Amino acid sequence: MAGQWNQQMILKFIFLGLCLSVLGSSWAADKIAIRVGVQALGTLEWELQVLQVDPLFNSSEIALQVIPLANAEAGKIALQSDSVDMIVSDWIWVSSIRASSGDLTFYPYSNTSGALLVPKNSPIYSIVDLKGKHLGIAGGELDKNWLLLQALAQKENVNLSESVDKVFGAPPLLNEQLKQDRLDAVLTYWHFAARLETQGYRQIVDGRQILQGLGIKLNVPSLGYVFKQAWGRAHKAELNNFFKALRQAKLKICTQDAVWQSIIPLTRVSDSQTLALLRQRYCQGDVDQWGIEEQRAAESIYQVLRGVSQNKLTGNAEHIQDGTFWTID
Repeated sequence: MAGQWNQQMILKFIFLGLCLSVLGSSWAADKIAIRVGVQALGTLEWELQVLQVDPLFNSSEIALQVIPLANAEAGKIALQSDSVDMIVSDWIWVSSIRASSGDLTFYPYSNTSGALLVPKNSPIYSIVDLKGKHLGIAGGELDKNWLLLQALAQKENVNLSESVDKVFGAPPLLNEQLKQDRLDAVLTYWHFAARLETQGYRQIVDGRQILQGLGIKLNVPSLGYVFKQAWGRAHKAELNNFFKALRQAKLKICTQDAVWQSIIPLTRVSDSQTLALLRQRYCQGDVDQWGIEEQRAAESIYQVLRGVSQNKLTGNAEHIQDGTFWTID
């Protein structure tokens, strides 16, 4: 009898396990997978880590999958080949893809922008003072910060492209060259600018000030979440909830010290002053307004970039393409 009872109990446990397995599979199948392509050292990595340990998010309808990317170009290829569902990129690229019958769309991620920095004792105090100097530029000839800086200089009748000795390169390399006095100034991305500021380097102008100098008063994020519009429409409710969860993750990083402490290892920074400034700049980039007025301001930026780059950045399209911007209802 004991052997028979044990056999019955074993069968019951097996049956129960099968039921739980089926229920678990059904639960997982009910979740919508969002595969996000992420570059190492990017701030998107911060927010996703916060989400991954959030019990409320993990009980939601979204199954988050983080896909490592080597660089920005790898992300664009991955998105277009359906290897990921979402990356962080810029709306200029999205509009150019839509002009070629592509299906991408953009939702803002951050307002934080780059900056122009010089050594503390530099004689450079304005854009005009850059004439005849060695200028390091993060990115290439079509970097948006560089194009907008040129547009602002044109208002002072200065052709920066011809009047400075340009050096294009990766931000870490440019920072080192500035420290070694091989460059007089650096135009770089915000987190590399923050590192320089805490080491005594002086900011001449940042991206927001450049836009204001060009008559664009609203903050217009250049970076955002980019995904295929058809995919977004198919998962609209889940996607919009995902964006709301990401914003809550950002707010936690900015307001809860314990959450910020958990993020610090991702920054690869140990200096407390630099960490504080990184957090400050990151939080200043929160997008609290995204509507028709901001999108109109983006069109103004588009026209500036189109003119300065002679259509090389924007392509031949005269305006931002319809559907470039995704909105949450």
